[in-house]
Amino acid sequence: MADEGYCTPRFPPQLEYYQIYRGNSTAGDLLSAFELLQIGPSGKSDLPPIDGPTDMERGPILPVPMGIRPVLSKYRVEILFWGLRDLKRVNLAQVDRPRVDIECAGKGVQSALIQNYKKNPNFSTLVKWFEVDLPENELLHPPLNIRVVDCRAFGRYTLVGSHAVSSLRKFIYRPPDKKSQQWNTTAKLMSGYMALANGGPYSRPTGEIVVNMEPEVPIKKMETMVKLEASEEEKEKKKKKKKGEEIEEEEPDESMLDWWSKYFASIETLKEQLRQQEAAAAEAEEKEEMEIAEEIKIDESPMKGAKGQVKNKEKVKVPKEDKKKKQQAEQAEKKNKQKIDELKVFNKELETEFDNFEDWLHTFNLLRGKIGDDDDTVSEEERIVGRFKGSMCVYKVPLPDDITKEAGYDPNFGMFQGIPSNDPMNVLVRVYVVRATDLHPADINGKADPYVVIKLGKTDIKDKENYISKQLNPVFGKSFDIEATFPMESMLTVAVYDWDLVGTDDLIGETKIDLENRYYSKHRATCGISQTYAIHGYNMWRDPMKPTQIMSKLCKEGKIDGPHYGPGGRVKVLNRVFTGPTEIEDENGQKKQTDEHLALSVLQHWEEIPRVGCRLIPEHVETRPLLNPDKPGIEQGRIEMWVDMFPMDMPAPGPAIDISPRKPKRYELRVIIWNTDEVILEDDDYFTGEKSSDIFVRGWLKGQQEDKQDTDVHYHSLTGEGNFNWRFIFPFDYLVAEEKIVISKKESMFSWDETEYKIPARLTLQVWDADHFSADDFLGAIELDLNRFPRGAKTAKQCSIDMVAPEVDLPMVSIFKQKRVKGWWPFVARNENDELELTGKVEAELHLLTAEEAEKSPAGLGRNEPDPLEKPNRPDTSFIWFLNPLKSIKYLICNRYKWLIIKIVLALLLLAMVALFLYSMPGYMVKKLLGA
Repeated sequence: MADEGYCTPRFPPQLEYYQIYRGNSTAGDLLSAFELLQIGPSGKSDLPPIDGPTDMERGPILPVPMGIRPVLSKYRVEILFWGLRDLKRVNLAQVDRPRVDIECAGKGVQSALIQNYKKNPNFSTLVKWFEVDLPENELLHPPLNIRVVDCRAFGRYTLVGSHAVSSLRKFIYRPPDKKSQQWNTTAKLMSGYMALANGGPYSRPTGEIVVNMEPEVPIKKMETMVKLEASEEEKEKKKKKKKGEEIEEEEPDESMLDWWSKYFASIETLKEQLRQQEAAAAEAEEKEEMEIAEEIKIDESPMKGAKGQVKNKEKVKVPKEDKKKKQQAEQAEKKNKQKIDELKVFNKELETEFDNFEDWLHTFNLLRGKIGDDDDTVSEEERIVGRFKGSMCVYKVPLPDDITKEAGYDPNFGMFQGIPSNDPMNVLVRVYVVRATDLHPADINGKADPYVVIKLGKTDIKDKENYISKQLNPVFGKSFDIEATFPMESMLTVAVYDWDLVGTDDLIGETKIDLENRYYSKHRATCGISQTYAIHGYNMWRDPMKPTQIMSKLCKEGKIDGPHYGPGGRVKVLNRVFTGPTEIEDENGQKKQTDEHLALSVLQHWEEIPRVGCRLIPEHVETRPLLNPDKPGIEQGRIEMWVDMFPMDMPAPGPAIDISPRKPKRYELRVIIWNTDEVILEDDDYFTGEKSSDIFVRGWLKGQQEDKQDTDVHYHSLTGEGNFNWRFIFPFDYLVAEEKIVISKKESMFSWDETEYKIPARLTLQVWDADHFSADDFLGAIELDLNRFPRGAKTAKQCSIDMVAPEVDLPMVSIFKQKRVKGWWPFVARNENDELELTGKVEAELHLLTAEEAEKSPAGLGRNEPDPLEKPNRPDTSFIWFLNPLKSIKYLICNRYKWLIIKIVLALLLLAMVALFLYSMPGYMVKKLLGA
């Protein structure tokens, strides 16, 4: 306005980018500033002057005034030309001799010409540069355009595709400020942290930071766990035994452990971490709510609020401390339990965790222009016509001298020092496919028959004969070795197809992995670094290079001082000192001296090394979404896998790890039903009105109902007691690690092949009342989870319904550990009010044998040979009364009415005596009176 002063900060206005639209879609940006000035009463002379000459002939076009015009500086733009990938045809002709043109703010540079794109799509000259004036304000930087053209015959050029880098921000290099001693402050912080962790004052020679890798340190991360040496573990155990504590879990048997043990242990850890994250998030939310509530209270009344706040805080503190104690206890427990080495399970792609592996090599998607306005519906994915691989570095000139004077500085490479050669390279690619989850059903029955297909360059591996029938969560457990040549064959496709008996197999989903970016990444994604170093067993080191060799190579490439191995298990890299164990056991239990553990501890903490440090990829399994081009953007399931890469000019790696799915082990469960007691009586006798039951017991393993087995019938039990001495035999296949029984069976008579099911190991026992002319009556049942079921009672009296009540905490046993269990268990059923009630008790013996043991000591079904059981001693009334009436009468007289009969007899005798007394009394009296 005329009465306002034309002064900062509002005037002159700032330049800004404004979006230009065409219809609803964006069509570019305009960098501009707009002013609207009020002309005062004294006319235009009051308006602020425009610096610079005015050109009257050109009318109202004037130069941009100094205050608005951005300040320019000279920048050098260095471009790393690496290569071109996946170029599509242009006008039906293949791209043969492409070139890349880079342009920014009117200046630019052209790459070398690729002479034969098919033979080698990489550039011969790697680094080129140009200088350009750019605004010092990074927000005003113009975009950098990448255009790929194909040089055709007769000097014609055809545009293949282009990419606009809208922001150069992430490519700007700022020389480090030598005045700020950032590493010193970090070192101080680090030593402070270590002092806290080790609990006590901390003093070391200046400038050295000691990272202690000994297992006694309270380590928070599970990944950095280093195995205690065996002798120490034994000592710990002895100590515990002395104290009278019970050790929960014994050391797992090395021979029993395999890759899957490691995988399942890691999945448990991942679940635990997710649980902790959720708990932490919930706690934070709670805290926020509390704070809000406190604020509201304070607002309501200052005096009361303040007191309330104090009380609230006190209340909050107590549970927090409890929680901390709980967590510490849990961690301690975990440490005791953690005997199995783990790997890292990423529940996402490795790229998302490590920034697409673009630590120095970037990938730019090339897009082709639209044909018309109706192309808006086409997704960007479909418009991609190829990819340019390279990078750029933008910095102010001149550079500080100390950078250019560094040892081994090559002026041809500028800021891209120490970059590997981009010549073709032969690599052994080893793809491990663990399993797929939540696959999209591909068949009418809502299932799929998945198998894996792997494509890399000209190699196409179809694992069709090993398809998994009717399964949406298949476990593949496969590894594939492929020899490939980078850069021509660098895009790996892992696909899951659905097998069909008739017609072509359908693609369920696929995932693509750019192996080249991984291979050249500083994160070392060629082969994951395991948690501990072992030379035998399930956790064997699988990289052809040992940890010491890897570390020496990293130190050499990063031009840093080290590694220096010292006595007492210490290693120094730059100003960091790491400590760790120095002995290793071979297969025969012989101990050797080694520096590998030390080197490994450095590699696991490589991101802490100044200047060159970055996080190295641990031994892992990644989870990748499966996508189908026909259904863009919709996940069709997920696949768990990982990729190892080994250069062919290096020592060959060992054989691939065996990750084939565990084969279920054959077991035989023998269940002897000895006796029953207190079984409820269902039937009324026609003649005597007696309550009785014709008892028999039925049993089966879950999932095998059709193979159910029955005992013989104990007829006419009048007390609920039954004697059987009857043996059931249940053979089954069992996966120890997953605690599941594996059953293979055809779904229907029309099924082509068997479907595999995994179900929990559960034994069901039922008690029934047999009826001749109507259906048998169900009386009660018990289901025992063979991995954890209540210990049987010693006598029928001690056996109660509490043994199956969910809220009662009872000692549990596992038949897989105990092998043989005998005792009494209750039978229960639900009454009209849907409450559990006791309907009987069974004395049973469970005996578990492996298939080999069962073969050595066979046993017959029921009471048969071999190893026969003796006949039960049943009361004689088990015969029906009309077949043997005398015996029934005898039983009724002896057992039932014995006391009643005795009482009647006694009463009759007494009556007789009284009658006799009364009868003979008058005569006797007369005799006495007459004196006879």
